[in-house]
Amino acid sequence: MVLVSQHAVNEKGHLMIGGIDSLELAKTYGTPLFVYDLSLIRERAHAFIQTFRDQHISAQVAYASKAFSSVAMYQVMQQENLSLDVVSAGELFTAIKAGFPVERIHFHGNNKSKEELLLALEHNIGCIVVDNFYEIELLKMLTATHKQKVKILLRVTPGVEAHTHDYITTGQQDSKFGFDLLNGQADQAFLDVYQDEYIQLLGLHCHIGSQIFETIGFKVAAEKLITKMIEWHTDYGFLCSVLNLGGGFGIKYTEEDAPLEPAVYVNEMIQIVKELVHNSSFKMPEIWIEPGRSLVGDAGTTLYTIGSEKEVPDVRNYLAVNGGMSDNIRPALYGAQYDAVIANKMDLPATKNYTIAGKCCESGDKLIENIQLPVSEPGDILAMFCTGAYGYSMASNYNRLTRPAVVFVENGKHQLAVRRETLEDLIHLDLPLAMEKE
Repeated sequence: MVLVSQHAVNEKGHLMIGGIDSLELAKTYGTPLFVYDLSLIRERAHAFIQTFRDQHISAQVAYASKAFSSVAMYQVMQQENLSLDVVSAGELFTAIKAGFPVERIHFHGNNKSKEELLLALEHNIGCIVVDNFYEIELLKMLTATHKQKVKILLRVTPGVEAHTHDYITTGQQDSKFGFDLLNGQADQAFLDVYQDEYIQLLGLHCHIGSQIFETIGFKVAAEKLITKMIEWHTDYGFLCSVLNLGGGFGIKYTEEDAPLEPAVYVNEMIQIVKELVHNSSFKMPEIWIEPGRSLVGDAGTTLYTIGSEKEVPDVRNYLAVNGGMSDNIRPALYGAQYDAVIANKMDLPATKNYTIAGKCCESGDKLIENIQLPVSEPGDILAMFCTGAYGYSMASNYNRLTRPAVVFVENGKHQLAVRRETLEDLIHLDLPLAMEKE
């Protein structure tokens, strides 16, 4: 086995994933197929946790499971002693069914329903990240009615604008998320909950964006939140015990991307918090973070079968695969870029420029534009890298396409984690027409 551009290749010239021939995976499970290399996920999880341990900082690393959630993935995160960030009743229900420790589940969302909050209270989850005044009133009513205590964080928007795409920037003032730190909303939320009989305020939360390659945004956000926590301690004698700085750590989708190692992000966060609390009577808080994409993104590879080709002279060569925006909406949604190879031709030179097109009935269904690959033939297997985050989780049945299977691989072993949808699955919620034509 050799390494070609950091990808393992066997003697047949086939791409290897987790010690397994990718062509064997495609044959066994079919395509499109999401393949997750668990060893990479475990390695990244360990790096985040170990950095806090090395700095002797009490912390929780919570997997932001909107990146990809399933029973088996939640069980992997439990094995790695992570906490869990969920954003809906569906994710919470999945975590409960997976046997995930409820005390390590944090519930996010900007419009949690009464039913969702009741589910969280019923299972006594570890923390609810409160997003708005409506949610405060709902929680007050529900906890008083059930005489049940609940731990919360207040999500705030610190006015920090991360260097990222507009669609995935969430920490600036103009955001649907959280209480504004600059206009007094956060102070009012604090006053609404800090002496409540059933609501236990742990601290503050923020999330400044996604796919971030620098640390300055996290440092500025940490400074703003710690300053506010010290202010509440000085004015009201209230000690916030948790500072949650969210996630958004970037990964390397293409050669142009330059993400930092997990330790760099974490160490910079810790350092600024230490500096701010050093000269005050404020106790060092427990630091929570919420990596999602940076845990599972580059551990995922999607395998497609190549079908038709269309050459537009002097314009481009379209190479179509048997998936597309139905299993990866990100390129069409906000211009996300990916790298790919032909998995069964890793030993051949990349001599032809292609645009990888999906099979959905949309002109914008292009997964990759302008990529150099070996000359392709129908039946070849295309492997698209770094698809572990927001691929399957945002997948749809557009054009009534079935959602792919998900396979976990590790050290030469493989198992089905999510089965492929069938055509029967597509109609299992459909009901026949019952009204007569008049």
